[in-house]
Amino acid sequence: MKTYELDSSQLREYAPILKAGDRVVLSGVVYTSRDAAHKRIAAALNSGGELPFDLKDSVIYYAGPTPAPEGLAVGACGPTTSGRMDVFTPLLLDNGLAAMIGKGERSGEVCASIINNKAVYLCAIGGAGALASKCIKQCDVIAYEDLGCESVKRLVFKDFPLTVAVDCSGGNVFSR
Repeated sequence: MKTYELDSSQLREYAPILKAGDRVVLSGVVYTSRDAAHKRIAAALNSGGELPFDLKDSVIYYAGPTPAPEGLAVGACGPTTSGRMDVFTPLLLDNGLAAMIGKGERSGEVCASIINNKAVYLCAIGGAGALASKCIKQCDVIAYEDLGCESVKRLVFKDFPLTVAVDCSGGNVFSR
């Protein structure tokens, strides 16, 4: 297993190199999106509507940050269970999404889509949302503000620790 220090813009390029179990220390722009936002993004894709951000080579973090305390960009910001987004994920990957960050296993259909789209699924440590928030330097709501903590946010990561869970060669830490 190797450790890679990467910018989010490099994940598409590095996806073929990353292997399940590798560590990634990620910096750069990442977008939050959970169930309700995914439903709206999928509807926009299916109707030709406007997206909240360009999916091409983007990274989505399945998280809903809590309000920021004094001195931090966000409050607790741990991953949510990724499987809840599985129904939407192949569509997003087919439209250019490079990587997803969450926790837990993914469906066979999502794993196949990760392989087909040369993408990567990364896991963050569950239950450590307060610690994770220290690696987030900026947070701006960019869409679906009515969804509250589930609105789409543009985050800026700095040295956020992750593990490659599903790689684009079919490696999967959950099937070892």
